Amino acid sequence: MKKPARPIRKETLPAELKTLVATVLDRDESEILPDVNLVKELGVDSIMFLEVLVVLERTYGVKTSQDDLKRVACLNDMCELLIEKAQARDGSVSP
Repeated sequence: MKKPARPIRKETLPAELKTLVATVLDRDESEILPDVNLVKELGVDSIMFLEVLVVLERTYGVKTSQDDLKRVACLNDMCELLIEKAQARDGSVSP
């Protein structure tokens, strides 16, 4: 049975993403700052980045594309992308 998607709440999303990204990348959460470029500053390669997006898709029930991969450089970008995708899907974003 498929696990239901976690609701997206603007208030808690940055902290949730920080934990998820740190776990997937096997990094300390203190390294995952809102505006740190994951590729340029933390050396995340395309495979690792794709792995992060897959975890986000499964966790939050949104679909991402290759174009989305190009738009996301940091945690802030991920937050914006997830909120945009959830709103386009069904408008389900809580404050």
